[in-house]
Amino acid sequence: MISKGLLKYIRSLQIKKYRLQHQAFLIEGEKSVAELLASDFELETLLVTPKFQEKHTALLPKGFPVEIVTEDELTKAGSLETNNAALAIAKMRPQEAFNWQENPFVLALDDVRDPGNLGTIIRIADWYGLTRVVLSQTSADFYNQKTIAATMGSFTRISPHYVDLEAFLQARPQKVPVYGAALEGENVHKLQLQPSGILVMGNESHGISPAIRAQVTQPLHIPGRGGAESLNVGTATAILLDNFFRNQSF
Repeated sequence: MISKGLLKYIRSLQIKKYRLQHQAFLIEGEKSVAELLASDFELETLLVTPKFQEKHTALLPKGFPVEIVTEDELTKAGSLETNNAALAIAKMRPQEAFNWQENPFVLALDDVRDPGNLGTIIRIADWYGLTRVVLSQTSADFYNQKTIAATMGSFTRISPHYVDLEAFLQARPQKVPVYGAALEGENVHKLQLQPSGILVMGNESHGISPAIRAQVTQPLHIPGRGGAESLNVGTATAILLDNFFRNQSF
């Protein structure tokens, strides 16, 4: 049985203020917890059902106290509508200084506020082999439980880097291009793009903010034929990243 103290702590971590205070976050569901256990994140708490324990015995950390609980207990404790597998608490990774030499191609998010969209973008970035995503201070919290769930485990391979995005772009090395998604940009399908520089994706409703748009050296447009007003920011990110990487050998 989950203690009242632990239950209170779990629920507090669904609020950003307490995640920052404790430097810890929630991970829920089979896929996400399994990915966590295979990563180098520091584990605080692990609650699993007998079914998860049996299926993932090899992943369970040796010597670490694992609490066996029911599906009902997991569901009541966490944020998912149903959870028949596991719930964990892990420590956040400290944000390291940004190294331009190690990150020749940067995905930067300007005020992307929906946790689900952020999680989807993290998963897309992981698909294309990126290991770090730069985010404006007004973007959604990387460690929000909805973000973590939407990454489907990719949160273990991507590090968030929160910055004053305008200052970050202004301080970039000379000759580093800044690409940005924009309706008035050049047709991305007619360009031969290489994965170097910075790609900026903007807010779900308003796009890239004026201050950040002023830093963009190459606006990019995704041409469409139908009547949709716009693309979801996650979908647009996938299309643009594919154009940067389509000529690369993996």
